[in-house]
Amino acid sequence: MRPTRSGRWSKTWSQRLYIGGRPVMIGLGAYPIVTLAEARAKCIENRRAVEAGRDPRGDGVPSFERAAESVIALHARQWKPGSRSEQQWRASLKTYVLPHLGTKRVDRIVVGDILAVLADPWTTRPETARRLAQRISAILRWAMGAGFRTDDPTAAAVAALPRHSDKPTHHRALHHSDVAAALEKIRESKASAAAKLGLEFLTLTAARSGEVRRADWCEFDIDDEVWTIPPERTKTNTAQRVPLSSRTLAVLAQARQVFASDGLVFPSPTTGRALTNEAFPKLMRELAIDGTPHGMRSAFRSWCSDTGVPRDLAEMCLGHAVKGVEGAYQRSDMIDRRRPLMEAWAQHLQSSQAVGLG
Repeated sequence: MRPTRSGRWSKTWSQRLYIGGRPVMIGLGAYPIVTLAEARAKCIENRRAVEAGRDPRGDGVPSFERAAESVIALHARQWKPGSRSEQQWRASLKTYVLPHLGTKRVDRIVVGDILAVLADPWTTRPETARRLAQRISAILRWAMGAGFRTDDPTAAAVAALPRHSDKPTHHRALHHSDVAAALEKIRESKASAAAKLGLEFLTLTAARSGEVRRADWCEFDIDDEVWTIPPERTKTNTAQRVPLSSRTLAVLAQARQVFASDGLVFPSPTTGRALTNEAFPKLMRELAIDGTPHGMRSAFRSWCSDTGVPRDLAEMCLGHAVKGVEGAYQRSDMIDRRRPLMEAWAQHLQSSQAVGLG
């Protein structure tokens, strides 16, 4: 009840809710114009809105969390099947962003709010902070497009933070002369056969981790000694033919003998599904090998440079798209030239001595 100017008392319905961690009183209307049943219905509707991450006072303006869901759904149409992009988006937002901005209306987010999110990871995990800024900006730009706000303050927040060095960071990589010893260490370890064989196969083929972990027997032509990676698993979205050296074929024969089944070539020993993204890095860390699975590709590339392999041939082996005029005229995948190259790389890894291509 509230006193009126005439000295009488007016009766109104109100509801106390917690929105964004703060207590809020929301008016539901005056009695008897709004009945008890109608007030109760509004209470339930408001509580449902808060549970769903919406502000019942917002006139349809979504919270940052709801806007994030819309952006993820929009991006998901373009992400490759099996991609970890959605998982990475959700994990980073949940860890760093939603505790600060989750329940806040997108039209009320200002530079200071974004600074509060980025300040700590900007100094401790700069690459993570850059990605957070990109994702926050994408969500706020979506809100602009939807008519919920007129600007994106992310750039202003980033400009207020200390400047990072522009020097890029690269995956740690062994020198190509040390890779053979690393592979021997991997073979002698007590790790699962899938992890050991898969990591050696990755090194021999210079393929990407996801391409190897989800490799299926139906992709292999053993008679022709070729592995064809389907376009949905390559970075260029085109099928990639990979010539198989004699040692690579031996690794496949071991995998066939150990697992004796169709489907995945290197299945997880615990789930039977594809090995996790962490399987190969974890094995290298446990064996104190100072490198990463992706760094094995770098070792192959540096070996190519040191042995005089033509640039376009080396790039083709790595599954890179050759850009510019050179790429426009390059229609062959040069598989016949890549066969002796990959055989030489395999011999190098077995002998620890660089093998020329003749």
